[in-house]
Amino acid sequence: MDESLVGADDALPHSTAGRTAEAVVGGLLGGTAAAVFVIAVTTLIKALLGWVLAQQGWVLVGAPFAGIVGAVLILHLLGHGAAVQRVADDAAPPSRFTAWLRFPANAVRADLTADVVRNAGSEERFPWRLMPVRAVAIVSTVGLGAPMGTESPAAHLGTAAGAAIGARGGRWRRLARPAGLGGGAAGVAALMGLPLVGLLFMLELGRRNDAPISAPRVAAASCGALVGWGFNRWLDLNLIRLIVPTIAPRDLTQALVVACVVGAMSGAVCSVTGSLIYRARSWSASPTTKLLIGGAVLGGCIAAISVVAVPAAAVGPGASAVTWAEGAPVSAWTLLLVAGLRAAATTAAVAAGGCGGLFVPFLAIGDLCGRALAPGLGTSHDLAAASGSAGAIAGGYRLPLTAIAMVLTVGGPTASRLTCVAAVLVATASGALAAYGLDRLAAERTETAAETG
Repeated sequence: MDESLVGADDALPHSTAGRTAEAVVGGLLGGTAAAVFVIAVTTLIKALLGWVLAQQGWVLVGAPFAGIVGAVLILHLLGHGAAVQRVADDAAPPSRFTAWLRFPANAVRADLTADVVRNAGSEERFPWRLMPVRAVAIVSTVGLGAPMGTESPAAHLGTAAGAAIGARGGRWRRLARPAGLGGGAAGVAALMGLPLVGLLFMLELGRRNDAPISAPRVAAASCGALVGWGFNRWLDLNLIRLIVPTIAPRDLTQALVVACVVGAMSGAVCSVTGSLIYRARSWSASPTTKLLIGGAVLGGCIAAISVVAVPAAAVGPGASAVTWAEGAPVSAWTLLLVAGLRAAATTAAVAAGGCGGLFVPFLAIGDLCGRALAPGLGTSHDLAAASGSAGAIAGGYRLPLTAIAMVLTVGGPTASRLTCVAAVLVATASGALAAYGLDRLAAERTETAAETG
């Protein structure tokens, strides 16, 4: 019997049609709750970030560090103690609201994607009671301009909003799993305005935890993604900026060259960045040490970008950096330098304890890499930028299907979209090779240190 959509202690509908119908209901309910909550939080973040970008001098440069300090204080002082998230549904919910804010002692409090992956296939176990404290930390980190994004927050908060439906008990518990999955898909779809991206983002992340691609799970994620997209269109939202290539490659040769060169670079750069971020997140130092060292590196990166480009290019998930790159008459080396500095800044923000996503920062890094290569390849900046962004998601976030869905649905000439798809394939390969090389280098250094020690 397929138990992919409800808790093991619940009775399941016997037919596939019955399980799918339950998934549809859960996806719609979870998607609605998630879309409302994610849109509210993201709108608040954009308003706060807009205020930060309107400032000048030390306020603009210092706000990202202040945001991370706020997130660390929220997650480690307010959200301390033992876990209260119920694994089994036989205990009463905690009566005190403060009990909903306590993390397990060994939890990586700022890691949003880990919760989504860890509970994929069992979303009813998602720690949704930690949503209030995590939401405040996300607003502090991203809203005050740290170089982190909003897509992981959208997936995390959306899953939490959907899974919370099961708290009502009774038959509502059966809807917690599809509602959590649909909520995550709705959150991403509402953020990006692309339902297929929301659907594949959640399903592809779920495969990291061996969650099945079953008909009920696809139905739940699809319904949630459509609800999130519907809210995006209904409210005419513009929560995230995606580059749409408007000029097609002049011939097949140019398309292949752009795909190979831009895809290889963006995939490798973001793959290495992603590997370093993983190591930074698993760093075992104390929160104070992480904040001081990570904050110092972040401050240095922001100062360097302010000198090389403009202060706004260092602030936020990456849209300001892309806007600067579009209008700045700078060399390819300057663009690559800013891309590298932003990669280092995002890694430092994670190490310091920032609570946000990586999807949008990777988009910006890939965009800058593509723009830097465009003149040498004789292609348009927007085609190279779109290819670089797609390659960055495939190589850095390891989500090639999501990247392909993004480029196929965002718009532009068919030849441009196919070029971006080819860039995704190249970036997937180059990212895997770069990560393998980095892992081998780390292993060799460990062996050398052990032999000499």
